[in-house]
Amino acid sequence: MSLSSYRFVSRWHVSADREAVYDVLLDLGSYPQWWPQVRSVEQYNGQSATVVVRSFLPYSLRILTVSRREDCAAGVLEAGLEGDMEGWSRWTLSPTDDGCALLYEQQVAVLRPLLRRLGLLARPFFRLNHAVMMRAGERGLRHRLSG
Repeated sequence: MSLSSYRFVSRWHVSADREAVYDVLLDLGSYPQWWPQVRSVEQYNGQSATVVVRSFLPYSLRILTVSRREDCAAGVLEAGLEGDMEGWSRWTLSPTDDGCALLYEQQVAVLRPLLRRLGLLARPFFRLNHAVMMRAGERGLRHRLSG
């Protein structure tokens, strides 16, 4: 894996049924309402959108998401990613006795020239930036599902 490639895995748990969680995650346009680091979503059709994200580091990423799989019965949402990053992301939802377990996987290569040049030096900060974003997303999702 090159210095500009990343694989992220996050595991969450929420006290809501899988279908409710799936519906919130499927509604990409609502993400800025509950996930602070998702700054904007511009939807083009039911299958693609441009998403702008920014965590604590002083840069925003502009990403075109293209739906690859929307399978409520299997609890899977998967998208291809293009723009400042290229790759894919996937949510896998599993019912539990007290709610829903979420597995988020993302594999990307950073294409933005400045971020690529920072490479090895900035890698731990990029990972921390992603972790901060994911923790805030988990809190936001819990709040969204509770209200």
